[in-house]
Amino acid sequence: MRCLQIIFFQLTSEMLAQSLRHIVQRKHFSTSTQNEVKARLRSLLRETAQPVAVVTSLLHPTANKSPSNYHGATLSSFSSIAMDPYPLVAFSLRIPSRMAASLRSALPEPPSDMVVNILSAAQASSAVLFSRSDLHPNPFLEVEYTLNSEGIPVLQGCLGALSCKLATLPILLDDPTFSGKFSGMDSQLEDVESGTAITSELFIARVTNIESLALDEADADDPQTMPLLYHRRTYSTCSIESLKV
Repeated sequence: MRCLQIIFFQLTSEMLAQSLRHIVQRKHFSTSTQNEVKARLRSLLRETAQPVAVVTSLLHPTANKSPSNYHGATLSSFSSIAMDPYPLVAFSLRIPSRMAASLRSALPEPPSDMVVNILSAAQASSAVLFSRSDLHPNPFLEVEYTLNSEGIPVLQGCLGALSCKLATLPILLDDPTFSGKFSGMDSQLEDVESGTAITSELFIARVTNIESLALDEADADDPQTMPLLYHRRTYSTCSIESLKV
């Protein structure tokens, strides 16, 4: 059964990457053009409010170089991408990353590999704690949390927390052509982890359980029920007043 799960997992990853390959054509762009696109995209995204989330997981023996068994990272990108036939979310992580290594080494049996904690307006400090491991090497000592059924931390005070299971192998975003071939991934990851490459990995996960929902526990005007947003390089939230249409 475990072998069948692994084979299905790999086939799903292959098909997903092949689908992405059809979306992005094989074109070569000059470095100057790519840099300009990145700069303008960053400028645009600074003007759009982005939700802030922290992903938490267990550090497995192959990835565990920390005194804590838990690891967390603030996500710079997070989105819900599907509801049917089952709910899917997506996010990316720059690598090398202990979080990426932890998720890649996750076992296939447990119902969840991670918890995505969608932060509330009262948790700007938590976003900072989990984004600067150089300044905050043990962030779990500074926040309150419980554990889900798999023993993964669920941060207290969140807007909501989602237990998730990887739906496919992470996709190494080293080449915009999305070749769909995973045979060379190990060597590519070695380059990344040795510091000779800078890239990101795309993670797509299935939501298996809603661990907490702020509206179940707090009043509608409580800061815990308002989202933490990243806008113009700072943390903020939104108004509860509706715009006239």
